[in-house]
Amino acid sequence: MLDTLTIRTQRTTASRLQQLDPDHLEFGKVFSDHMFVVDYQDGEWQEPQIVPYGDMAVSPANSALHYGQAIFEGMKAYKNPQGEIALFRPYDNLHRLNLSAERMCMPAIPEELFMQGLAQLIRLDASWVPDAPGSALYIRPFMFATDGFIGVRPSDSYRFMIFTCPVGLYYNKPLRVRFEEKFVRSAEGGAGYAKAAGNYGAAMWPTKLAQQEGYHQLLWTDSSAHQFIEESGTMNVMFVIDGKVITPALSTSILDGITRKSVLQMAHDLGLPVEERKVSATEVMTAQANGTLQEAFGVGTAATIAPIATIGFQGQDYALPAPSADSFSQKASAMLSAIRTGEAPDTHHWMVQV
Repeated sequence: MLDTLTIRTQRTTASRLQQLDPDHLEFGKVFSDHMFVVDYQDGEWQEPQIVPYGDMAVSPANSALHYGQAIFEGMKAYKNPQGEIALFRPYDNLHRLNLSAERMCMPAIPEELFMQGLAQLIRLDASWVPDAPGSALYIRPFMFATDGFIGVRPSDSYRFMIFTCPVGLYYNKPLRVRFEEKFVRSAEGGAGYAKAAGNYGAAMWPTKLAQQEGYHQLLWTDSSAHQFIEESGTMNVMFVIDGKVITPALSTSILDGITRKSVLQMAHDLGLPVEERKVSATEVMTAQANGTLQEAFGVGTAATIAPIATIGFQGQDYALPAPSADSFSQKASAMLSAIRTGEAPDTHHWMVQV
């Protein structure tokens, strides 16, 4: 990675690193010292800069607040036993960010700007990257419209930013989920494949209802018949049925998860049959009843691999087998962790050192 951009850097005069408790990392609550910022104006990206993490002022007429032009990504950096820091599949995150930008009528982020800003930010806050098992530096790139204008049209100006936070496990126990058969996360032809802020806002009410019933997340189903599974909360979802790794095929209503594609590659590496296709709720519950449903789990950047212990279906809860040490989800989790921390060869060239 070449230092071809000169990014003006303003270092903080009051680091908060001493306030960090590495043994008690709550996800998304403690933020590193600096953030990367660059504005889009007059049809081009302006001078990028790295500044101390902090609040910013926006117009009350900010068009992102009124019309939802806001997108984001989630990614992680890891530290190996030698203290070196590497990013997991950052070019995939950039590709997906730009797909989201296109869907939301926003400008693309040039690769050089994204990678150089990201690398310099991580180097500057290298001391914030934790090294305890299960921990990582979570990275949040995001873009939002900045026009102060009340009118339904794409903004002319935008701000792209990156900030980071050290995190531990997102879920620390197996999940209870249920099928959602009333509300809809996204529909075919919509923006479900984009990481747009509105997708998550619209999901909060039905998710809250499920949480009040004792579930952690929902298993979203298709918008027309509520028959086919799409995602689980903030994650893609996978099932191992009769020795096959099965997951819903991508569509315009399903996010193309980077952890998803990585776990599918792990399955191929282990010689397991993989099926990406429509998966119905009935198929999964029939497999649970006849004993062929061996595993169900969510996969995502925040959660990595999160086993599902209970599925709610039509008012009844069904227990799933606890994953054993030699289950696919446990093997894939261990394999990914070893690659990310440099303890296993990176044969797929997923890691990018900073």
